[in-house]
Amino acid sequence: MRIGVISDTHGLLRPEALDALRGSDRIVHAGDVGDRAILDALRAIAPVTAVRGNVDRGDLAALLPATATLEADGVLIYVHHGHESSRATPPAGARVVISGHTHVPEIEEAGGVLYLNPGSAGQRRFDLPVTVAILTVDGDGPRARIVPILP
Repeated sequence: MRIGVISDTHGLLRPEALDALRGSDRIVHAGDVGDRAILDALRAIAPVTAVRGNVDRGDLAALLPATATLEADGVLIYVHHGHESSRATPPAGARVVISGHTHVPEIEEAGGVLYLNPGSAGQRRFDLPVTVAILTVDGDGPRARIVPILP
């Protein structure tokens, strides 16, 4: 299963991000969506699981949960934005934890859990890259890679 992972769009969905996410079986948005239209555009590619970030307000905040769990090919995935804790304790059995917030892309494995932050796909912040991630879940377990969408 191929899962496209995006975060911190802050109301900006770049065509390059959509291109990078095409072919995904599912998309996860790890918060700071910024505009409901972004979720609609992502849903045109694949089913979307999204969580609320610290900039999501009003109707969007009411629509999005603070955390979410999903299962992909027997692997439990926990999603949160990360503004409360970048190393949130995942639910028992979770093998992947996805977060955003920092705008810093990161893949790290610790204690049998894969921690994935896709970075930011919205406005460039400081000198940080503009990225999304692809999470692959299959018989070999979960693996992730960061995909730069702007030079």
